[in-house]
Amino acid sequence: MRLIKLLTLSTALAVVTTPALAVDKDLAAARGQRSLHGLETYFAQGEGGTNLTSAARYGTWGVDLDGMDTSVAPGDSFFRYANGKALDALEIPADKTSYGAAYKLIDLAEARSQAIIEGLAARSDLTGDDAKIAAMYRSMMDTQTVEARDAAPLAPLLASVRGIKTRSEMAAWMGRSSGTFGSSFFSAYVAADEKNPKINIVNMGQSGLGLPDRDYYLKDNFADKKAKYEIYVADMLRLIGYPNATQAAKDIVAMETKIAEVSWTRIERRDSTKMYNPFTRAELAAYAPGFDWAAYFKAAQLDKASKVVVGENTAFPKIAQVFAETPLETLKAWETFRVIDQAAPYLSARFVRTAWTFRSKELGGSQQQRPRWKRAISAVEGSLGEALGRTYVAQYFPPESKAKMQALVDDLLSAMKVRIDNLAWMSPTTKAKAQEKLSKFVVKIGYPDKWRDYSGLTIDAGDLYGNQERTSAFDWAFQVSKVDQPVDKLEWGLTPQTVNAYYSPTQNEIVFPAAILQPPFFDPEADPAVNYGGIGSVIGHEISHGFDDQGRNYDGDGVLTDWWTAEDSDKFTVQATKLGAQYDAYEPVAGHKVQGALTMGENLADLAGLLIALDAYRISLDGKDAPVLDGFTGDQRAFLAAAQVWRSKRREATMIQLLAVDPHSPDEFRAIGPARNIDAWYEAFKVVDGKYYLKPEDRVRIW
Repeated sequence: MRLIKLLTLSTALAVVTTPALAVDKDLAAARGQRSLHGLETYFAQGEGGTNLTSAARYGTWGVDLDGMDTSVAPGDSFFRYANGKALDALEIPADKTSYGAAYKLIDLAEARSQAIIEGLAARSDLTGDDAKIAAMYRSMMDTQTVEARDAAPLAPLLASVRGIKTRSEMAAWMGRSSGTFGSSFFSAYVAADEKNPKINIVNMGQSGLGLPDRDYYLKDNFADKKAKYEIYVADMLRLIGYPNATQAAKDIVAMETKIAEVSWTRIERRDSTKMYNPFTRAELAAYAPGFDWAAYFKAAQLDKASKVVVGENTAFPKIAQVFAETPLETLKAWETFRVIDQAAPYLSARFVRTAWTFRSKELGGSQQQRPRWKRAISAVEGSLGEALGRTYVAQYFPPESKAKMQALVDDLLSAMKVRIDNLAWMSPTTKAKAQEKLSKFVVKIGYPDKWRDYSGLTIDAGDLYGNQERTSAFDWAFQVSKVDQPVDKLEWGLTPQTVNAYYSPTQNEIVFPAAILQPPFFDPEADPAVNYGGIGSVIGHEISHGFDDQGRNYDGDGVLTDWWTAEDSDKFTVQATKLGAQYDAYEPVAGHKVQGALTMGENLADLAGLLIALDAYRISLDGKDAPVLDGFTGDQRAFLAAAQVWRSKRREATMIQLLAVDPHSPDEFRAIGPARNIDAWYEAFKVVDGKYYLKPEDRVRIW
């Protein structure tokens, strides 16, 4: 099934189907995209707040002095020093799993979208995309019709699953699920060929798990979640009267456990080179027997694809074997469950409540379901995101913000250029290629130059479930149309109302949607040091993704290739490993540590981003001394702004889930981890000791 983006207001590729399905497909689809927040906001998924109209600047010049806790030494916790009093006062709203600085911007984007959508929904004279936005919102708000229909909308799909008589028919059904509710043991998506990024090809990844990660099936500290998942599977099957639901659920979880056992870990999946394994369709069928690949590709409308690039190649034959050895009735029970699980948000209250209780409350720690109107805004965002974004930009993104942001990006690119030139450990040969890559960076700010065409999508105000099915089919047809076709370089991976940013290695581009260009990240009227520390570190973060442990494997044209000398690569790896060991020691929840290898790319980017931002700020001073504001130097203000961007709290269940699946470190350590490796931070705050003090020789020095 397509990614149903119920609320992209949170961050890149935020989706609401089932968490595990979302995670599997997101990781596959996001291989070509390194984002600022990434998966973390799936768990924040669009949780709104007060009805804001504009973002408020911290203090008078951009730093919240009252929110600091100066009783905490910076060396003991720079996160608490910069945010302590504010964190003590911060409460996570009942319908949220996380809250803080970035989430307040999500609230703002949601409130603005609400104003647009409800304004349209109140009218009866609309045509085109505006009429579709209004109809989608009304369909989600029409609870009377949704309740009256109850499970009836599912009947055709469930009958189709019941009618499967052979494994070949099941493989075909899995192929069709790309464009409707349902799932597969293998996920297919269309993206640029990493060896020839001018052309789109079919990519495939492992799938089939209903929990967020393989660890949930295999590690003892997730045993309780696995047990409750089995109960949840049975509960969902009972909602449609499935026979012997308890045994069916037991069989489903046992089967998924076998898939988990042979699946690659998230750390293994971070290696772009190992994840590039081209096959013809015939070669894949021979390589992974036991699954009818011809039936799958034909049903998915991918049977004309010139080639398929497989990610976790060694897992494919083993997963195909699980498919071949699993009784057909178990496969049908599993597919039935996946249909119900994914469709639940668009069905009657008993489905919604059951899904929310496990997916959001049990796994994510949410205390209260989001109000219906917020979920309705999410539904619009998921189906018609760019149509909504076009109006959003017209109302809320002034041209001067784009111009000032462009100037900041130029400053950061210049700072990165200087930093590459001054690297003592990098050879002249690699430096020249790094500078060539940097010179080819594409910058996208605010909104796309070409908007998506939704004219082929039918939205009916009285048919919520049908709207989601039609949107799924519409989106999948859009993906299929790209196969073996040139990459559209004007296309965006985020909507303008998304609070996030990303770097695409195959397109060598950095993208900053309009919604993130607000305080505390960016304020045209704030002190320059604050903007460099806030949005500047974000810009630097995205720039440096082109040179992190994976981004460095792509050249300036986006081609997956090794352009580093072996000696330079070894030196880089030594420092990266050193950084990973630091993060391995962080333990936000007892018994659950940060995975330095999983979060490596984002940790490298956080460190480099802050360094580049600080350089750019100093360059902007043009040799002049930075003013002192309220007793704080320019460097101090930049560091504080960077730390206050990450001000947030998370529920423990959410934190545990993110530690297992998210390639980003917890926000606390995004404030602490980079700063403690930067000499200028020690100088700015006179840090000579403390819990997070590092001796100069122990500090990581890469960019």
